[in-house]
Amino acid sequence: MRARGKRTTKKTFLLTALATGAAALAGSLGTTPRTAWYQGLRKPSWQPPSRAFPLVWTPLYGLIAYGGARALDGARDAERAGLARALAANLVLNAAWPALFFRARSPRLALAEITLLNASNAALVRRAARSDRTAGALLLPYAAWTAFATALNASIARRNA
Repeated sequence: MRARGKRTTKKTFLLTALATGAAALAGSLGTTPRTAWYQGLRKPSWQPPSRAFPLVWTPLYGLIAYGGARALDGARDAERAGLARALAANLVLNAAWPALFFRARSPRLALAEITLLNASNAALVRRAARSDRTAGALLLPYAAWTAFATALNASIARRNA
């Protein structure tokens, strides 16, 4: 376990930043809000404008990268591999949602997937907090935004059934 006060290593942060950046890139490539299909969906009045999403996601991805690095550097050797797998699985789920919603044009399938992402977020926050309380706290905005996105996804799925 890292000694209290030790900083996150540059190597770990670089690795989590690359992994998080890959998830962000995959997600952005899968996101197509300008299609006629998406424009034609009935959406709730409380949906943020499309331009808000990159403004929210950019800092969230930064928090995931930094919080993930802190958690990994703070983990005991026996916990580090499991935490790394949990972070990797979470990023795969994160990257998959836009493809299911926008490319597959399936709000229902995307809703099932984002439900798994929420469970993954809860597990990741819990594991990160065990390793480093600050790391766990850094991941909370991501978990909260994904919970909001789940409510939005559910509303869209319901309205367009």
